Amino acid sequence: MIAHTPLDPATLSPAAQKALGPGPGRMMASRGMMPLPPADQLAVLYQLSIDGDAGLAEAAKKTAAGLPEKLLAGSLSDGSLDPRILDFFGTLHADKPAIFDVLVQNHAIADETIAALAGKADSRAVDMIATNEQRMLRHPEIIAAMYMNRRARMSTIDRVVELAVRNNVRVPGIAVWDEVARALTGGTTEGSDDAAFVAVVEAVSGDDSKLTAGDAEQVLPEEELNAPPPIDELDQKSIRNLSVPSKIRLAQLGNAFARAELIRDPLKIVALAAIKSPGVTEIEAARYAGNQVLPEDVIRYIAMKREWTRLYGIKMSLCRNPKTPISEATKFLPFLREKDLTLLSKSKGVPSALVAQCRKLLMQRGGGKK
Repeated sequence: MIAHTPLDPATLSPAAQKALGPGPGRMMASRGMMPLPPADQLAVLYQLSIDGDAGLAEAAKKTAAGLPEKLLAGSLSDGSLDPRILDFFGTLHADKPAIFDVLVQNHAIADETIAALAGKADSRAVDMIATNEQRMLRHPEIIAAMYMNRRARMSTIDRVVELAVRNNVRVPGIAVWDEVARALTGGTTEGSDDAAFVAVVEAVSGDDSKLTAGDAEQVLPEEELNAPPPIDELDQKSIRNLSVPSKIRLAQLGNAFARAELIRDPLKIVALAAIKSPGVTEIEAARYAGNQVLPEDVIRYIAMKREWTRLYGIKMSLCRNPKTPISEATKFLPFLREKDLTLLSKSKGVPSALVAQCRKLLMQRGGGKK
């Protein structure tokens, strides 16, 4: 949301300026005890809520939060209200449908406020925001907030994403935007089932510590790297039956179990969406780095992500995965321990060029024979 900075007193009415002036009137105003026109009361409560006097600020916030819904909804429809005031009351009352509707329809509200509301609104409220196409195209962060709001209907998301793609608008804040857009332009736009998507998200939103716990500095055993995800068969089938756009979004909203299934999807754009998910942990990356059944593009993405490749376990897993680009694997070899270099130098499962480089490094360290 926008910054709650003080209003310019010169822009306030004489009555509001008087309420904010020195003396006991300020405390009365903070408690809603001073008779003021609706717009003035909102401005005064906002101004006092950010006052340096903690007592005044707390009293003003309490009064603002307790204003009658009908009265407040009528007051917030005033198009002359400062966007900061609308943002302040939106933060406090956006969960009330009548107030939310008035806020969204007020042309004075800031786009940043709408984006913040879109990220936590229910499906009905998101649908209402989605009707203003001009605003979404002007401030695509609204679309990003909708996308990451698990309560937003998948059909609504499909519609607003298509709007952005059709108008050549790139949406910031979605790590997998390229995959999202490609799903629409690549002929994989089959209709999404809202109920099916909600059911899958709920099914894979529980404890995923079995897949996220561990130490990525340690080298994981190969059988663990290539093991199928421990996911319920019914959930697995439900995920596979989702539309491609739904799978890509699930990769962003679901837990590690969902990602472990989606990263093995036959479609590369789905697998890439899974590895690019903001929820991927280091230990997940370590498991994926050594998994030889995953697409080469997924392995390449891991190999090029510095936050992950600083970890020893990930370096080693990438080096012993034949799908890791040689140019990337050779960068990690100098950082490997001698015992691991020795194992790689004898491996028949990695490219011969990498084996040769391992032997060269071992000789340089004095651990190899001519």
